[in-house]
Amino acid sequence: MLSYQSIEELCRQAEEAGTTIAQAVLSDQAAQLGLEEGAVFAQMADRLQVMQASARAGMDPELRSASGLSGGDAAKMLAYAQGGGIAGPFVCGAIARALAVSECNAAMGKIVAAPTAGSCGILPGTILSVLEEEGCGRDEAVLALFTAGGFGMVIGNQATLAGAEGGCQAECGAAAAMAAAAMAELRGGTPRQAAHACAMALKNQLGLVCDPVAGLVEVPCIKRNAAGVMIALSSAEMALAGIESKIPADECISAMYEVGRALPASLRETSQGGLAATPTGLRLKRQIFGPQNESR
Repeated sequence: MLSYQSIEELCRQAEEAGTTIAQAVLSDQAAQLGLEEGAVFAQMADRLQVMQASARAGMDPELRSASGLSGGDAAKMLAYAQGGGIAGPFVCGAIARALAVSECNAAMGKIVAAPTAGSCGILPGTILSVLEEEGCGRDEAVLALFTAGGFGMVIGNQATLAGAEGGCQAECGAAAAMAAAAMAELRGGTPRQAAHACAMALKNQLGLVCDPVAGLVEVPCIKRNAAGVMIALSSAEMALAGIESKIPADECISAMYEVGRALPASLRETSQGGLAATPTGLRLKRQIFGPQNESR
């Protein structure tokens, strides 16, 4: 059985079995849960369906969070994507989906926390875009979630997925790494290419702080989900082109954890530093919770 202690283990197991990481994780999870593979696959298919529903809900132009800080931006991005944008309709659509799922979360909608609620838009933003824009098979999309899940479990076991412990690099960084690996394998990459994609995504978000304005998972969290999609896509593209990370994925995970431990408490989800402590950030906090919460 897989221990999910290293990316190297995931790659080696898949290579020895002559299969993908997705299939290795699916088979392992079925064995560990004492279920048929079909039953475990069906559970993951349900999660994909929730992702699709949250993306649709988040596209509502009238959607707003209780705080009033977020809502409606995904609809704007979708309209813009239909015109092509700078990066083309696929990339702009992926950004729109990431925003939509994150805005659905902020408005207390049902989402899949993959790996956290604060980073919930990144994986759907990538996988749903391939499913809905490029017509990949639904089964392939579900398997991609197993790839993402395997990588996520390793990151959680080796380091952390919590912004309170490691900053946003542990949330959006991990989500981007999971999505990059899943996208690389979904588009025909090898297990090693998926690992390189994971590593490159993590490297590009080292040091990302967690500084939610007013303590809410909205500003700047939602827009960081959109940026995380771009990092995931670019990392997968580089890996599929044959570009390798000079630092192995497992060492990138360890580095992320060490960086997270070095971050001051003010930059780890306490809303005491970063954007949360700017004049506008404090004004928004007073606007939502009242003047008694003015202090940092």
